[in-house]
Amino acid sequence: MTTKLEDYRSTAENQWCPGCSNFGLLTALKRSLVSLEKAPHEVCLVSGIGQAAKLPHNTSANLFNGLHGRALPVATGIAAAQPELTVIVTTGDGDAYGEGGNHFLHALRRNPNITVVVHNNLIYALTKGQGSPTTPLGEHTRLQFSGVTEEPIQMLATAIIHKAPFVARGFAGDIDGLSELFAQAIDHPGLSIVEVIQPCIIWGAHPVDWYRERTEPLPENHDPHDMGAALSAAMPGPDRFPLGVIYKGPDRPVFAEGYTKKTGGRPLATLAPIGEGPITERLARLTWPQKGEHS
Repeated sequence: MTTKLEDYRSTAENQWCPGCSNFGLLTALKRSLVSLEKAPHEVCLVSGIGQAAKLPHNTSANLFNGLHGRALPVATGIAAAQPELTVIVTTGDGDAYGEGGNHFLHALRRNPNITVVVHNNLIYALTKGQGSPTTPLGEHTRLQFSGVTEEPIQMLATAIIHKAPFVARGFAGDIDGLSELFAQAIDHPGLSIVEVIQPCIIWGAHPVDWYRERTEPLPENHDPHDMGAALSAAMPGPDRFPLGVIYKGPDRPVFAEGYTKKTGGRPLATLAPIGEGPITERLARLTWPQKGEHS
């Protein structure tokens, strides 16, 4: 049966501001899933806390809405336990790079088969405009009255250095281009990261047009397999945002690949309990310290 855009329609009350650029991001994600013939029951959206974390509520797909910064480990577990699902994390720059920064780093190590969509509005929008890990140096916010004094974190560059399989940047104001990026990311095996420039129209330092004037497609001759070129595109400066597939890393084993092969790719819930025998046998192999010995 052909999947339609209407299949992803939600009856939940929308909690974004009228005109929020998250609407463009949501539309792009739905279009990408439809283009890939992914039905809502085949998709699981995972999020933490923030405006980005509300995106799953606006679809009819499976969802898990958890704690601040904790979406990535949950998504990693879901992808391992339910390998037939398309698992997508929708997170913000604060949720992913601040509260969840440690999980982001370990996801780069593990390479789970998930897509991570980072809504980067360079601000903590839900809590009314404090500087986030990506706020440019010197930018004035509702809390940093004299300007942000810390350098912004460079997580796309970090992902490239750790040879993430797929790293891209998109713009919420370019729905067609963003939809194509999402489709490529979702279809790519292993960890895919798409950072989306998603201006906040209420608390952000600049209007949407300011970002639109400073976004540009990557050069046609950009080689996503060239780490040096990718790093240059990932860290372009505070007022320039190259868009497109920045980096494609070498093939790497996907997290829990061995387990998935052993179980035939079946969901964990459908497998028979392992029973007491194998557990007892493994425990018997352990060497327990005797009384008076140091462990």
